[in-house]
Amino acid sequence: MNIVHVVENLNRGGLERMVIDLVTMQQRQGHRCRVVCLFEAGALAHELDAQGIPVHACGKRRGPDLRALLRLRRALATPATEVLHTHNAVAHYHAVWASTGLGIGRVVNTRHGMGANRNSRRREGFYRRALARTDAVALVCAAARDDAVRRGIVPPGKACVVPNGIRVEQFSPASPDHRARLLEMLALPPQARLIGSVGRLNWTKDQASLIRAFATVRQRMSDAVLLLIGDGELRAELEQLAAATVPDGSVRFLGDRSDVRELLPGLDLFALSSLSEGYSMALLEACASALPIVATAVGGNGEIVRDGVNGKLVPAADAAALAEAMIDVLQAPEAARHLGAQGRAWVEAEGSLACMAGRYDALYRGARD
Repeated sequence: MNIVHVVENLNRGGLERMVIDLVTMQQRQGHRCRVVCLFEAGALAHELDAQGIPVHACGKRRGPDLRALLRLRRALATPATEVLHTHNAVAHYHAVWASTGLGIGRVVNTRHGMGANRNSRRREGFYRRALARTDAVALVCAAARDDAVRRGIVPPGKACVVPNGIRVEQFSPASPDHRARLLEMLALPPQARLIGSVGRLNWTKDQASLIRAFATVRQRMSDAVLLLIGDGELRAELEQLAAATVPDGSVRFLGDRSDVRELLPGLDLFALSSLSEGYSMALLEACASALPIVATAVGGNGEIVRDGVNGKLVPAADAAALAEAMIDVLQAPEAARHLGAQGRAWVEAEGSLACMAGRYDALYRGARD
């Protein structure tokens, strides 16, 4: 099949990583794939360029941009697209507008989150109208599907679930050797207990609650260290909060990293404090790294983290509950290792890239979950 994926860009993030991995696998399976970026190509585009997979950037400017739509239309028309696979709302309705009259055989959209956008009414209006020319909408977890149908965003007959998948084999399980290397890199003593979180520093991920929770952890465990991996618009604000609540420097901001796979297996615990979440790639990667997890019970988190099986779930925006759960895990290292092993076994069976690619292939051919 000739498959074109349309995204906003290929900057660093869970959606973008999923698209790159999926396109790479589809190309290796014999499909002809291209990626079209509505805005800029993005920091990760070079990964596809290196494999000879074309990436087109439309350079859309803010507001209506007819030239960008024409660039998008040309990218869809030459060569002719058989399957148009768009990602999230903005890329979807622009691609549907641009593809008018091109006779594309199958149009599939993936919604990667729970739609928690503070200014989304206009965007969702455009998106709903574009669904008239859409064959199927893949939601990345059952919670997202149910929510989208309940709110009238996606018709029940077009909604299905295709969970995200990752390259599990690329992640090493947590081990004392990985832990020792990470401690050495950070110049920390051997007894330090490392809590890590990966995600953009924005309101949705609610690292503020995680920092407040960690302040409580630190009072009970003086050797605990919090590593925040990622960057974003709230970094300065979060750094100020950390300096005020945990002034001893035990909250480390590691910024945007390209070596997350090497960092994860050195952690003792993975924490995710999101207010809203679809099907978190960060949680899948934590499972693949055999880490015990403490996460908020939002969106699809409970479909990855089974409370008491591979981690603990706590209410969102509840720093006290988050702190207690993290302390419980850190105080029982043998039980924590068992939680991590359960997570690794589950992601190998259910959360692999091959599983996800197979589900999309079936969806392209007209099957439903």
